[in-house]
Amino acid sequence: MMEAFADILVIAAHPDDAEFGAAGTIAGRIKEGRQVVYVVCTSGEKGTSDRTVKPELLARIREKEQESAARILGVREVVFLRLPDQGLEDTSEFRKMIVRAIRKYRPGTVVTSDPYRRYVWHRDHRITGQVTLDAVFPFARDHLAYPDLLEEGLEPHKVTEMLLYGSEDINYRSDITTTFDLKVAALRCHESQMKELEVPDIEAWLREWSCSMAEGVECELAEAFHRIEITR
Repeated sequence: MMEAFADILVIAAHPDDAEFGAAGTIAGRIKEGRQVVYVVCTSGEKGTSDRTVKPELLARIREKEQESAARILGVREVVFLRLPDQGLEDTSEFRKMIVRAIRKYRPGTVVTSDPYRRYVWHRDHRITGQVTLDAVFPFARDHLAYPDLLEEGLEPHKVTEMLLYGSEDINYRSDITTTFDLKVAALRCHESQMKELEVPDIEAWLREWSCSMAEGVECELAEAFHRIEITR
């Protein structure tokens, strides 16, 4: 039987989101001995310009790519919710799924997309971030929120830290100099998405981006987040 507890729960809208936003940080914390679990909300079945590929096939491809990327990083488990790509909504049902995951895995840290990025931002990223923020506080914490979860043995849980990737309000930078190669290797697993980028040298492109994220701190390469410490 798989262990339920995880130190870090990463909640992503699509396969590859976690790798783009936080793979270096995730790999670093795993090297420190932390247990990490992914929750991937959709299978990314609409994210293609290829008119010959069926959504059902693309979903299977992208899930396999995500599992391969997670193995490279050392992620213990990947949970696929299989909600519709480009169809996520801020509903009680979706929020309950995230609350269930938080109460099941009981993480200290939750990583997700920043819902407050302005203008051009995938709507699924925005909705996932907002639903996750609400699930963390107050719904996962309060026993009267979704009381039927108590009947499943899922007791309330208080998350203490959130890291929001893709943020325009950066207040935390994570040194990924020693885990950059793992980030690159994990992203290369997402072959169906890498070809959509049409970037000739993904490693050089990522290095330039990671260098820009390290500006102002004493490291070569970084990932940047809006970090929230939760004390209530």
